[in-house]
Amino acid sequence: MTVRGWAKDLAMGVRFAFAGGREGWVRALLTAVGVGLGVALLLLTTAIPSALSARDRRGSDRDDFTYSGKVLSKADDTVIVAQTDTTFRSDDVRGRLLQPEGDKAPLPPGVGTFPAKGEMVVSPALKKLLESGSGKLLRERLPYRISGTIGHAGLIGPAELAYYAGATGLEHQLSSGYVERLDYFGPSPNHQQDGLDPVLILLIMIIFVVLLLPVGVFIAAAVRFGGERRDRRLAALRLVGADGRMARRIAGGEALAGALLGLVLGSVFFLIGRQSAGLLVVRDISVFPSDLNPSPALVALVAVAVPAAAVLVTLFALRGVVIEPLGVVRTAKPPRRRLWWRLLLPLGGLALLYPMVGKGNADGNFNEWMVISGTVLLLVGVTALLPWLVEAVVARLDPGAVSWQLAVRRLQLSSGSAARMVNGIAVAVAGAIALQMLFAGVEHDYVKSTRADLNRAQMEVSLRGDIPLSEAGRRLAGTEGVRHASALALGSAEDKPKNPDNSVEVAVGSCKELGQVARLSSCRDGDIFRIVGAHYDETSPKLLRAGRTLYFDRDYGASGSHPVPWKVPAAGLKTAGPRPDPTGYERGGLLVTPKALPAAATAGFTRKVYVSLDPSVSDAREYARNAAAAMDPLADVYALTSGKVNLQFRSIRTGLFVGATCVLVLIGASLLVSQLEQLRERKKLLSALVAFGTQRRTLSLSVLWQTAIPIALGLLLASAVGLTLGAVLLRMTGETVRVDWASVLSMTGIGAAVVLVVTVLSLPPLLRLMRPDGLRTE
Repeated sequence: MTVRGWAKDLAMGVRFAFAGGREGWVRALLTAVGVGLGVALLLLTTAIPSALSARDRRGSDRDDFTYSGKVLSKADDTVIVAQTDTTFRSDDVRGRLLQPEGDKAPLPPGVGTFPAKGEMVVSPALKKLLESGSGKLLRERLPYRISGTIGHAGLIGPAELAYYAGATGLEHQLSSGYVERLDYFGPSPNHQQDGLDPVLILLIMIIFVVLLLPVGVFIAAAVRFGGERRDRRLAALRLVGADGRMARRIAGGEALAGALLGLVLGSVFFLIGRQSAGLLVVRDISVFPSDLNPSPALVALVAVAVPAAAVLVTLFALRGVVIEPLGVVRTAKPPRRRLWWRLLLPLGGLALLYPMVGKGNADGNFNEWMVISGTVLLLVGVTALLPWLVEAVVARLDPGAVSWQLAVRRLQLSSGSAARMVNGIAVAVAGAIALQMLFAGVEHDYVKSTRADLNRAQMEVSLRGDIPLSEAGRRLAGTEGVRHASALALGSAEDKPKNPDNSVEVAVGSCKELGQVARLSSCRDGDIFRIVGAHYDETSPKLLRAGRTLYFDRDYGASGSHPVPWKVPAAGLKTAGPRPDPTGYERGGLLVTPKALPAAATAGFTRKVYVSLDPSVSDAREYARNAAAAMDPLADVYALTSGKVNLQFRSIRTGLFVGATCVLVLIGASLLVSQLEQLRERKKLLSALVAFGTQRRTLSLSVLWQTAIPIALGLLLASAVGLTLGAVLLRMTGETVRVDWASVLSMTGIGAAVVLVVTVLSLPPLLRLMRPDGLRTE
């Protein structure tokens, strides 16, 4: 057969799809919707890397910390930037104070002019929040007049909360670590991002396979919609002279028509989803629609692969079908499906993955092609094994109620179509179970305990202004929603006034407050304590000797600073035992009560306040943050937590959540389209049963059983394959194989819930189809 002959037959099939009357259009449209949903998700998925890259690029372009440790000299082209990030409820707010020092001072990206003192430019999302009733508490924390908005170039996403405010006097805090003088905004040559370790790369590869493979399965199932009606048309073609191969190619042309229309609909769905992306915020991640630009090469691949797959799947589906002029031979009992070749797929996947067992983080990188190929073969094995499993089980089911008999008989006659409908969700559940096992297994490497004692405090406030220590504690303790506050001044004492070699930690506070960071036997104002027995404190015994002079540097080592000397007293230096502070840190060095040090010595110390909140006050954290900001605009307020998650690990987990949400939506939509297509094909059969007196309740239950049986078998198989893949992946990372049964049950439960929702949504069309007038024909 020549290429020209193939093209002619495919073109004839395309004409039949669009010129075959209402039936042809309906089938082409159903196919197109199913394919279009898959194509849209493929395009959105291929666009995500470019969107994340654009976010990172804009974030890097506005970097305002050099990581050099040097202070630039004041010039006409410099600007002082102070970091004032905060949190409002569960949302992060990026804040900066700006003080230009000349006419050529660089502007941050997205900002047209420097805001004056008392003014700020804000992101559109922050402006909307501040103008709403829910942003009242945040408005109190940001006492600036809004003078403009930050442009697209200065934001990583449309939902980002950010502001730049004008300020003066920042030059006095240039050495504090949170204030810098810059002559440009952008990435620092001294700062390098940490690369991903092999386990995180493995996670990313598995996520992409798990999320994209169900999409391909759904597209393959969508191009086979309307198979029984198509077969009758092919029989008519045989009657007018077409041979069997030509009829199959024409059928491929019909599938090609649906796939091409699906590409068009998929592009429309993608553009709709792209525009909607700017309105969505998932796990604090938002993207601009203009950032969702799929790679041209991947778009071309999708445009070629989807139509080609439609034709090949159709030809493969018809390989065992005998198309004769008087009908299609489907009523004869088909041969039993063979198991041996279906087992080769998962076994081949295991064989590809096995050589990488035990590599983990320490034994080299994983071969990405072997990982992807092995995972794909294992998951595709679900689609190969499920038709055999459904056929083997339904052939042995005993008769029962009428609804059960109708469902079982239908499954016995067409178990393949029932399995096809379930294949996608089975693959998705199997992949999700494996991923959950992998995440749970490696989580301990990326989620670290902070050792914070949340019973003693829930927040830590760091103040850098000149506010007295007692005043800081009193004002925070009197804030609404705060039970009590413990204030300490924390700093260090050095062995030399300039370029010190060693230093010792110093904590200043009342006896009650010092008891938060050490174990004191007795204490009164004027006492000085040396902590003994603290871990990693090797300098205190050397420096804290009677008569030795230590130096307190109030200006953080800046040029022109005048360290304050202090002599260790010859007598009266008490000892104290170590005790972790509320954050879990165990300090060493000196503990000093206020009367024992001159005020000038602690002028450069950081005021730390440990705050205990009243859980009955819903916005207690916000009241505490407002009180801290009122005392010091540069205050750092941290909410203490029991665990700290690696940022890269958290980003990957967030990406998985976003992708899984999209795939679940696709699963539900595709299953609904598939269910409606099957009901449409059985319209006359349902009408005939109703005309003969079958109760609608019986038919509705039969449809439910027809869905429930394959789904139950599919989820059972998915659980087995998912557990196997998860165990192999854990062995590859060098972790102990542990089954998180809660995750397994939750994944299977989500899959079952999606099917239940689809079944409920298909009941109204089913009831409309169950009318005797459905027997009428033209």
